[in-house]
Order: sequence, then C-alpha cells, then structure tokens
Amino acid sequence: MTVTGSGSRRARAADGSMPLLEHLQELRRRLIVSLIAIAIGLVVAYVVFEPVFHFITRPYCDLPRARRQGGDTCNLVTFGVLDPFKLRLQLSLYLGLVFASPICLYQLWAFITPGLHRHERRWALTFAALSTLLFAGGATLAYLTLSKGLGFLLGAAGNDITNLIEVNRYLSYVTAMVLVFGISFEFPLLLLMLNLAGLLTGTRMLSWWRPMIFGITVFAALATPSQDPFTMTALAAPMVLLYFLTGAVARGLDSRRNSRLERDEATVAAAAGEALRN
Repeated sequence: MTVTGSGSRRARAADGSMPLLEHLQELRRRLIVSLIAIAIGLVVAYVVFEPVFHFITRPYCDLPRARRQGGDTCNLVTFGVLDPFKLRLQLSLYLGLVFASPICLYQLWAFITPGLHRHERRWALTFAALSTLLFAGGATLAYLTLSKGLGFLLGAAGNDITNLIEVNRYLSYVTAMVLVFGISFEFPLLLLMLNLAGLLTGTRMLSWWRPMIFGITVFAALATPSQDPFTMTALAAPMVLLYFLTGAVARGLDSRRNSRLERDEATVAAAAGEALRN
C-alpha cells in the first residue's frame, strides 16, 4: 500500500497536480529555503559592507570638489547616533536580497514548473532569464549615469553653496535610480507578453512608434529622480531602442504563428478532402 501511494503521488506530481496539503507543504519548504538564502546573503553583505559602500559612493566622490564636501576625503554625513548602524543593516539587507535572488527565483521556478505545459515552461524560463538580464542592464546604466545626475542637482544653486549630503538620503537616491532604470527596462517583456497572448501584433506595435516615443520621453522626464536632461536621455534612448527591437521580434513571432496556422489549415483541408473522396 505504501509503494502504491508513493507511486500515485509521483504520478500526480508529474502531471502538475497534488493535494492541497502537499501543495502548501511544498510552498512552505521553498519559502524556508528562500529565507535561509536571504539570511546568508545578509550576513555576507554585512561582512563586505565597506568595499560595497565605497563602490556605491564612487559616483559622488568623482564629482568636482565644488560639488561635494570633505575635499579629498569625500565624506557623507549622519545626524544620529544609530544612523551608521542602521545604514549598515539597510544596505546589507538590500545586498542580501540581491545575493539570494538567484536561489529565490529558482525556488519560485521549481514551485510553478510542475503546473505548466512543456512550451509554457520554455517561455517561463526565457522570460525569467530576460527579466534578470534587462533589470541588471538597467541597474548598470543607472550606476553609470549617477555622477551626471548628482552633478546637475548639486550644482543647481552654483558653487557658493556647500552640500552636506546625509548618507541615508544618498542611499535612497541611488536605490531610486536603480529601481527606476531596472523596472523601466522590463517594458519590452510586457509588450512581448501581450504579443504572445494574441492581444498585440508586431505590425500594430511598430505602427504606434510616434506616440510611443513621445510617451517614453515624457515617462523618462517624470520618472528619473534627478530629472536632468542627460539622465532622462540615458533612460529614454535605450527604452526606444528596446521598443523597436521588441516590435521586430513580435513581427517574427507573428509570421511564425501565421505560417503554422496556414499549415494546420492546409492539413485539415487535405484530411477533409480525403475523407470526402473515401
């Protein structure tokens, strides 16, 4: 009886179904693994805090002396006794989430995979990989443009004003830049999902290029925390390029779907004709 029950459970898992209790237990196990990974990532991030913090503050330190305080030392300031410790915990938590994200994404993938068909698994894995790459590309571009945005903001009032930058606010600015760029770079995936769902064709997508360029430009102007022309252009230009690239990919997918549909219709028509002759 035990062997039979075990075999039936494996069969249910193979076709993507399982009892509710087993489903919840599986979810709990994968959540625990993800939380452990985040905790380990937080500890590692706490240990490597100083080099990571220097890396994050490098765009600010690269500014001319007139734009920052501290001279060659490039100092940020805090106003509370606990602020340095809270800063270390906050940054460690962010980094811990980044370090643990591959494991967390794998746990999510392993949890939803049994309920998907083979072609759905392929597309889900593709979307997960593309989402990670696009977000990483956006975050990298945000980091590269930090100095320009900071120089614009800190120099807006001229060189006669010394800027005392509170470290938590600087970290919030960097985080906002990374999130805005990273999430904005996910826009092509939304268009691609609409295309795969049959709601938006590649031809129609590309026919909207004028209003889309205008909308992307307005979005970049409003979404960038610094709102300087350089950062706005650095966000808008790649988004426009990704939009046209996504439209071309969508047209290719439409062509493949239409060819497959025509072949299926020809096969059905041939089969119907053969049946009538017989």
